[in-house]
Amino acid sequence: MKLLLAIVRSDFAGDVISALNEHDFRVTRISTTGGFWRRGNVTLLIGVEDEQVEEALKIIDANAGPSIEPEVAATAHPPHRATVFVLGVSAFEHY
Repeated sequence: MKLLLAIVRSDFAGDVISALNEHDFRVTRISTTGGFWRRGNVTLLIGVEDEQVEEALKIIDANAGPSIEPEVAATAHPPHRATVFVLGVSAFEHY
């Protein structure tokens, strides 16, 4: 089992959450701020089975906003559409 910790821009978080929910992924949303630009972000916590990681990453990528233009991506501090950490989980419980 894995825990995806996805940091997405707040203006696209609703789209990402809706798309994940449509594919039966449960999502916990936490509002956060940080990074170089200090703009509002949302941190999503998504518990998935190992074989679901790639599907969830594709959904996040497809819904995290428009692609960054190449000239913007080449700047010193380009904005990111999403940052995702994939963490191993030793146990998972529902109560």
